[in-house]
Amino acid sequence: MFDDTAPRMKETEADRAVRDKVEQATADRLRSFIERIERLEQEKAEIAGQIKEVYAELKAEGFNAPALRALVKRRKQDPDTLAEHEAVLELYMAALGMG
Repeated sequence: MFDDTAPRMKETEADRAVRDKVEQATADRLRSFIERIERLEQEKAEIAGQIKEVYAELKAEGFNAPALRALVKRRKQDPDTLAEHEAVLELYMAALGMG
């Protein structure tokens, strides 16, 4: 535990220089992370725009966009997880008299 009442050591010019270098390196590293995140966010926005355009195209050709979104989501799932989800959904639908 740090004792606030203990006398502090004198900070030398060399100590301040080291501290400043460490702080600058930390700030540079943090800035680098932030800039990477900003670039990725920009790329994500561009990709989202492209996906939106594709869905608009398929809708213009008469396809059902919500159904195709669901299909894309299902294709990403693990087959075993999807099968389990389908089985539970069928069970619930049967219990509600929907199937």
